[in-house]
Amino acid sequence: MDDITGSRQWRVPSSLPAAKLAGAVLLIALGLLFADGDAVRLVLAILTAAVLAGWAVRDLIAPVRLAVDPTGLSVIHGFAGHRLLPWTAVEAITVDRRPRLGLTSEVLEIDTGDSLHLFGRFDLGTTPEEVAAELRAVRPKQ
Repeated sequence: MDDITGSRQWRVPSSLPAAKLAGAVLLIALGLLFADGDAVRLVLAILTAAVLAGWAVRDLIAPVRLAVDPTGLSVIHGFAGHRLLPWTAVEAITVDRRPRLGLTSEVLEIDTGDSLHLFGRFDLGTTPEEVAAELRAVRPKQ
């Protein structure tokens, strides 16, 4: 989502909250189906579904995880807030790649020295490498 001021946003794919809510409903259905009179199983299924639904609500309330403009970066902070990081505060923009279970995971790391902000593919809606390249291109030369 580019606009004329040179800002860009990366957000959670719209299908992800729907999948999380569907998973929550499925967990409750499975809990009801397999509880067999055991309240602990049902309560555990409901609690897990509530956490998953809360995670989906966060995606709906604050879908934008990362935004950039000429003044700096805006990153998700807390449950649904945002924090502005001026370019002078950003020390490094890197992509961490790690092989796990035969797959390689990528995480965008934005280091301010005081804090480290991590974003995966499902936070950004695209690969972390693409986002890192765009951020480096927009970042003012120091």
